[in-house]
Amino acid sequence: MKFIALSAALTLLASPVLAEMQVQLKSPWDGNRVPSGQQCSAHGGNGSTPPMRVSGIPDAAVMLVFEYNDKSYQPLSRNGGHGIVGVGVRPGVADIPALPGMTDQMPRGARIVKAARSTGSLATSGYLPPCSGGRNNQYTVDVKAINAQGKVIETLANVSIGRY
Repeated sequence: MKFIALSAALTLLASPVLAEMQVQLKSPWDGNRVPSGQQCSAHGGNGSTPPMRVSGIPDAAVMLVFEYNDKSYQPLSRNGGHGIVGVGVRPGVADIPALPGMTDQMPRGARIVKAARSTGSLATSGYLPPCSGGRNNQYTVDVKAINAQGKVIETLANVSIGRY
């Protein structure tokens, strides 16, 4: 019995360590405050998604999906309330550029998966930049690695992109 337990322990030690996905926001985003000018046009901005570096992308991943949310405003607080953007990737590390807000026109390799759920004058065909009018709302992104079959294989939830 001790031999079986020892063999199982050695097998676990010999297995490759799986790296978990990590996100690092790039300047001028710091995860604390939404940078000046990165809010929606209704509040004088021309915002885009934060540029970021994603590391630990799983081997089977072909796309990263970014679901943007305003945790302080219930109607847009989950499931990509501020829009869902997909970017084709390879395993390992990917530098994701800033992608334009308030449009469905994306650069090559990126696409709008689902437009923001905003309505009225804030309705958009793509990502809605932070738009609380400076009420200190908390904005986040959920990052999902997707395989070729469209299945979510890893999720990194509630990554803070800042308050506005």
